[in-house]
Amino acid sequence: MDDEDWREDCAPRRVMEIFSTKWTSMILHTLHARHRGAARSGALHRSLPGLSKKMFVQTLRDMESSRLISRQVGSAVPPAVTYTLTPLGQRFVGLVDMVYDWGRDNADALDALQPREGARRLRPVSTE
Repeated sequence: MDDEDWREDCAPRRVMEIFSTKWTSMILHTLHARHRGAARSGALHRSLPGLSKKMFVQTLRDMESSRLISRQVGSAVPPAVTYTLTPLGQRFVGLVDMVYDWGRDNADALDALQPREGARRLRPVSTE
């Protein structure tokens, strides 16, 4: 590897930046796996337990500005807002699916990790 591979704006770091917000990958995965690439705002939010409305809206705005998703506002009253994976967003779905598959296949390794402070995952019960 040469010095170009370690630049601050190198491709691997830019990928990690996209997924630095945990909800980005979860929204991409949910839109693809549960909603076939498009969902109304309320249905998408209900598909993501634990996601606050504020973080949901913020993440969707970030994803829209990154062009991972598009937002369509219907003419009904109240307006029906639908979020759709863009062609760019669809390119990232494969990567997200690989991570989710790895997680399912390696749940034992994830269970062996010490939970971070404040994590929602329950701490293992000691059998000593």
